[in-house]
Amino acid sequence: MKSARPISATKIPSSPPPPSPPGELYQPFRPPPSPLPQKYRSLGPAERIDILRNRLGLWHEYAPLITTLANDGFTPPSIEEVTGISGVEQNRLVVAVQVRDSLLSSSFDPDLLAFFDAGGGADLLYELRFLNAAQRVAAAQCVVEQRFDQKAAQELARAVKDFPRRRGDDGWACFSTARPGDCLAYTHFRLSREALSAGDRIAALERAMEAAETEGAKKRIEEEMEKAASGRREGIEGGEGAERVTVPVVRLMYGEVAEATSVVLLPVCRAGEGAEGVGGISYWRRG
Repeated sequence: MKSARPISATKIPSSPPPPSPPGELYQPFRPPPSPLPQKYRSLGPAERIDILRNRLGLWHEYAPLITTLANDGFTPPSIEEVTGISGVEQNRLVVAVQVRDSLLSSSFDPDLLAFFDAGGGADLLYELRFLNAAQRVAAAQCVVEQRFDQKAAQELARAVKDFPRRRGDDGWACFSTARPGDCLAYTHFRLSREALSAGDRIAALERAMEAAETEGAKKRIEEEMEKAASGRREGIEGGEGAERVTVPVVRLMYGEVAEATSVVLLPVCRAGEGAEGVGGISYWRRG
């Protein structure tokens, strides 16, 4: 029987660092800093749970504690049980703080972030989750400047997300993709085309005008408003001059149909007969 040969392991030599561009020093990878504020990093699970339960501090300070509890094995239902924060709210807080961190690492003015420190700030930032970094910065600035609530922020984010997909549509080139207000204005501009009544169309165009930022967008909306107003006047004038036909209403007495052997319903009038046809026809016959 052959004896087993000893297995030797050798350390694989590490690969040399990638060449750096001329004039730049190579910098090794460093893990990202902990998402927790400094004052929370030394706390145990019980202390973190207590902070979440009592909402101690700003929302973006205690929101990362949810992630640390999840890493420790807590599930969303168990976190809800010990903190009172529902699973939906947990997700909203975690996503909102990620959006906030992306704004911090971008060109967004840090002074404007204080607008989102209030309790509803997480709801506002959560609506921007589907936007890319550049879109988030522009949309967040628009939310601050216009003092949008959650519903308005949601509408703005959807408009910014949808605008590039509308390339080639009528009027699209007059609006700027870099301006969230123009994106929102184009949404109302497009919806005005789908309005059934002239009043609804003009109302949608007025909302578009309020949201528009660039002169090109405002000019295009003004042209559309003039067309809508002109069509509305023509509709009113045409309606006033049209001939009206009065159609009498025949109401059957209770039990009248039940006592009849046969009931025949005849048309009120034929097309083109007008009032004369209405007055000279029998509406129903009982046999």
